[in-house]
Amino acid sequence: MAEICQKGPSPVAGRKKGIGKMNWYLDVNENSDVVKSTKIKLSRNLSEFKFNLKNQEDIERLENKVKENLYSIGYGLKLLKLRDMDEITKTSLVEKGLISSTFALKRYGSILINDEENICIMIGGEEHIELQVYGAGLDLENVLNLAIEIDEKIGETLGYAVSKKYGYLTSTLNNIGTGLKVSVNVHLPALTKTRNTRKVFDAIGDFGINIKEVYKGKGDIYQISNKQTLGISEKEIVKNLKVIVQTLIEQERQARKLLAQDEIALSDLIYRSYGILANCRKISNEETRELLSNVKLGVDLGLLDELTDLKVQELYLYSKPANLQKKLGKKYDKQELDIKRAEVIRKIIANGDGA
Repeated sequence: MAEICQKGPSPVAGRKKGIGKMNWYLDVNENSDVVKSTKIKLSRNLSEFKFNLKNQEDIERLENKVKENLYSIGYGLKLLKLRDMDEITKTSLVEKGLISSTFALKRYGSILINDEENICIMIGGEEHIELQVYGAGLDLENVLNLAIEIDEKIGETLGYAVSKKYGYLTSTLNNIGTGLKVSVNVHLPALTKTRNTRKVFDAIGDFGINIKEVYKGKGDIYQISNKQTLGISEKEIVKNLKVIVQTLIEQERQARKLLAQDEIALSDLIYRSYGILANCRKISNEETRELLSNVKLGVDLGLLDELTDLKVQELYLYSKPANLQKKLGKKYDKQELDIKRAEVIRKIIANGDGA
């Protein structure tokens, strides 16, 4: 019987080295076998503007203020206005997690974004500025440090609304204080298959965190985030959340060992999923997510050698409706999209990027 090679905390194999900078959503990092991504979000308002801007004139004045100071802020950020984007482009940003679905529905507003897309700042949404920094895998400290560095530069340049008593002032009480929301997306297929997610979530649910299933019953991906923003420092929030995530990592890896005791059944599930993806002629986004969860598990356990981590990340990205259409440069109806999705999936598996 072949030995199960479960990946540990070191960076995952299959990463392209020395080939420029990679977008975070195609990259892998420490603990990427369980943790898909890390996100730090800081909510801020500028002192010279009223909160919760609604009309076009006020939002444009905010945009102009930011645009005038882009060079001083730095980081290769470019300002893109929502009203200049088509619906597929906006939805593709939502699919990547770069903007919220609520923000995408706004007629006015803009984003600051860099080429690597690990920095994306929403302008004129729920708050004046919603600074977001991303990283692959579990990369909380590095992502937080970069977010704080950018935040301090923007604060010095534009001037935040701050209270000595309450900290950063925001439109909603949920953000007041640090204005910090830490989110970590975790892939928990083994806990799901062994029906232990509820037990584990109940055990950690008293530690001031939110747990949300990202794709409603398909894909085994959950978002872990902090509830508290007031009366606690940014580094304490990150430290507390990291402890919770590390517990989830340990529990998921233990569940994978349990599943691997029946290697034939597990390999059969993984290769059936791979076989459908490699040969399908029509497939929905929902079915793709479910099959990819099994395939990623197989790659992470060393049971599936036919795919690299990079190909798995590409499959996740380009199977999503808007990013698939952006890649192909054409708009499709749902039936056509399911056919095109199957084509791109087969090409990525065979060639690397579906081009």
